[in-house]
Amino acid sequence: MVSLTDLPSPSTAYAAYASISASFMLLQTTFHQIVPRPVQDFLLSAFFRIFKRTNTSLLNLVIDQFDGMSRNDLFDSFELYMSTKTNPKTHRLKLTKSSKEKHINIKLAQSEKIMDVFQDIEIKWLFICEESDNSARNSSGRPSSKIPDDFGNRPWQFKTKQWFELSFEKVHKDVVINSYIPYVLEESKAIRNAKKVVKLHTLANNAYFAETPAWDSINLEHPSTFEKLAMEPSEKKALRDDLDLFVQRKEYYKSVGRAWKRGYLLYGPPGTGKSSLIAAIANYLKFDIYDLQLMNVKHDSGLRKLLLATANRSILVIEDIDCSVELPDRNAKPVPSDRHPRDVQFSLSGLLNFIDGLWSSCGDERIIIFTTNHKDRLDPALLRPGRMDMHIHMSYLTMNGFKTLASTYLEINHQHWRFREIEQLLGSVEATPAEVAEELMRTCDADACLGGLVNFLKDKKRKRTIVESGEDANPGAETTDGDDTTPGVELIPKAKKIKTNGLQDVFCHK
Repeated sequence: MVSLTDLPSPSTAYAAYASISASFMLLQTTFHQIVPRPVQDFLLSAFFRIFKRTNTSLLNLVIDQFDGMSRNDLFDSFELYMSTKTNPKTHRLKLTKSSKEKHINIKLAQSEKIMDVFQDIEIKWLFICEESDNSARNSSGRPSSKIPDDFGNRPWQFKTKQWFELSFEKVHKDVVINSYIPYVLEESKAIRNAKKVVKLHTLANNAYFAETPAWDSINLEHPSTFEKLAMEPSEKKALRDDLDLFVQRKEYYKSVGRAWKRGYLLYGPPGTGKSSLIAAIANYLKFDIYDLQLMNVKHDSGLRKLLLATANRSILVIEDIDCSVELPDRNAKPVPSDRHPRDVQFSLSGLLNFIDGLWSSCGDERIIIFTTNHKDRLDPALLRPGRMDMHIHMSYLTMNGFKTLASTYLEINHQHWRFREIEQLLGSVEATPAEVAEELMRTCDADACLGGLVNFLKDKKRKRTIVESGEDANPGAETTDGDDTTPGVELIPKAKKIKTNGLQDVFCHK
């Protein structure tokens, strides 16, 4: 039996502990200095594999980064989810950020472990990365600075094997696979949507001559929102409700046998906010915009490839469909436009086939938007339900729309003494939101801006009265072709447009 006198004193025990700790720290430092990092990673992963073989009560799920040559969507979702599960016990993380991203991306470093709990089940996450070919690294152990290929892939992309391993008790297999993994996928989807930067895609410079036309993209920095649009509140609510219903009805579209898409036609005079409404829709839904310029498309096959290259959850925009290109008749040979001479070989039927034909099913959750200043000039085939499901008239500015502009530009959220006069003027003249917004930006003084707007609207009313009466606004002025500053030159074309271009249809929609 050991007596108390045989035990070492506390000072002796502490000295022994300090000596052992110092020796261990020295050994660890020497190990890190002598053994290369790849060898350390290999030994660590081998240790975990040996440990796992001895623990027969655990089940391990492996999620590789690639499934053959295709990227594994599960890996990307899990990587995004794990970036939110870091804690004070996490030792090493990787930070990345590209020039086009606004957020810093947080990822797990090699062999880092994270513990997660789901329905009282402990789930251990382990991230492992192995180099299968050392030629992808230079003498310093870092990736070589080779130039990416044409597809944006790095030379070492397929040389590095990365995967996640989930470890948990075998008895929880069904819960983890059937409940936990779907939960992680939903969480990662929400994280991705919150961090997503909306992109604006346009055709590449050589799209017209290329056999396979492609898209270029930039970040969409347009700040337009529904709250800032100078539209009637009832119209904005109806559109938002329609968009919300559309994105929630995936299973419904599938059950009725229709492609999951929605078509909108925006029509009305220039300057009424059609482009701003498109940007507001994109910002509201976090959908990318694909701006398709038909005059840069040569063949039906090129059009089809471009449309197939658009991603899900996107908005395809064809602006000024009535004048961007002369769409050939469906039953006649294409005729090139004199304004843009070329060998046009795509047809209206090719466009319609993607909008509402067999090719329309090659993608999900897509919105197609056409804009035009003259709805009556469009082929009726473009307007029927199923192609353009909702026709939205972008009218001249109303008083409700003006109040939105006054709140946005001048921060006037109350009744101003100028509002009654402005309301009367807006009821008798046609002013676009763009024209009024320009007047409201002239100075920071709200009273001065509103006074200038009243004078602007009175001047428009005076000019309209003169045009309707057939008189010259400035009899002594000399009219010269091409002089846009001479009032007499502006009034004569306007009088002709009012008589011949069917603008009465626009007036009656006011």
